[in-house]
Amino acid sequence: MALDRGSPLALTVLALLLSQPLHPYGIQRLLRQWGKDQVVNVGQRAGLYRTIDRLVAEGLVKVRETGRDQQYPERTTYEITDKGRATLHKWLDDMLSTPKQEFPQFPAALSSALMLLPGELSDALTRREQALTETLARLDASLAAGAGLPRITILEIEYLRAVTAAEAQWVRAVVDDLCAGRLTWSHEELAALAAVRDRSGGTSIR
Repeated sequence: MALDRGSPLALTVLALLLSQPLHPYGIQRLLRQWGKDQVVNVGQRAGLYRTIDRLVAEGLVKVRETGRDQQYPERTTYEITDKGRATLHKWLDDMLSTPKQEFPQFPAALSSALMLLPGELSDALTRREQALTETLARLDASLAAGAGLPRITILEIEYLRAVTAAEAQWVRAVVDDLCAGRLTWSHEELAALAAVRDRSGGTSIR
C-alpha cells in the first residue's frame, strides 16, 4: 500500500532520520525523550518496525549499516533518502494545511449517548472531565519543562493543551446542564419521536 499521505508515526520517523541516521531503538527513545509520544503512538515497537519496513519499501528510507554489540546482537541503522526528504516536505505541507476527516471515538459515542439515562451520561462525562483535568496537568508540566526552548519545538503541546482545555470546558457545560435538568430525555419519549419520524418518512432516531 503506497504511502500517499503519511501516518503520524511515518512522518515523525522521517523527521527524526532527517537529523541523523538512527536504529529503531534510538528512534523510539528519542520519540519518548522529546515528548513526541504525546502525539504519536509508539506503545508497540512492532508498529514502529512495520512503519520502517513500509518506508524502506517505498524508497523513503534505506539501510545505512548493520552493527553488532553486546546489548543489541544485531542493530540496523537507517537513513532518509532524497525521495524521503521530498516526501517529508510534502506530507508536512499537506497535514498542516488540509484538515483530514477523522473519526475519533468520543463523537461516535456521543452520537449514541441517548441510549443511556441522563444520570448515566452525567456520571460518564464527569469521569471524562476528571481525566481531562489530569491530562491538562501533564501538558502544563510539559510546557513548563520546555520553558526557554524555542516555541516552535513545543507547538504540538500548545495545541494539545488548547484542544484539551476546550473539550474539558464543553464537557463541564454538558454535565452542568444534565445536573440542572436542562438536558434530559427518556427512552419512551425517544421511541415515540422515532415512531412519528418513521411515519413521516424522516430519519429515524438511533
